[in-house]
Amino acid sequence: MKIFLTMAVLVAALAAPAAMGQRIEERKERQKARIKEGKESGELTKKEAARIKARERDLNRQIREDRKDGGGLTAAERAKIEKRQDNISEDLYKQKHDGQKAAPKK
Repeated sequence: MKIFLTMAVLVAALAAPAAMGQRIEERKERQKARIKEGKESGELTKKEAARIKARERDLNRQIREDRKDGGGLTAAERAKIEKRQDNISEDLYKQKHDGQKAAPKK
């Protein structure tokens, strides 16, 4: 029984970082879809979309650099990345709902 519990804890500990890394990637894809939808609907102007995309590119560059050190992302790096994703998401929401309209793409 002790061996089973030890193995379960070990598996959970090893799986958690991978799940967090996957969460970052999933959020990145959702953000891209939200930007695309905002451009297509006209809720985002070209400038707004370009500014948000630039922030996304900068974040993606930081993620790649953080992963290069060999050990993947540390808990502190993941927290910092998620905080930046939160800020970008909040900005995207504000820009989509600020009343400025671009001509919708057809």
